[in-house]
Amino acid sequence: MGRLAVDKIHKNKGYGAFMLVDALKRSFRISEKSIGAMAIIADPTLDDVALSFYEKYGFLKLVDSGKMFLPMKVIKEII
Repeated sequence: MGRLAVDKIHKNKGYGAFMLVDALKRSFRISEKSIGAMAIIADPTLDDVALSFYEKYGFLKLVDSGKMFLPMKVIKEII
């Protein structure tokens, strides 16, 4: 997943959550139809706020990389 960000004037309005869920839905649908991905990878290394955001949605830390992942089976439950 590429960078997911909200402009400062729109923070705390739920846009980040909306964009994340939309990206997860799209990724899951594509995975089911053609590519067969097993997870979504995010790179929240910018700051602790980004890390907390992804943790709130169930993303897990990948050991020794700073990246996080969310398995498709969890995404299926979310959507």
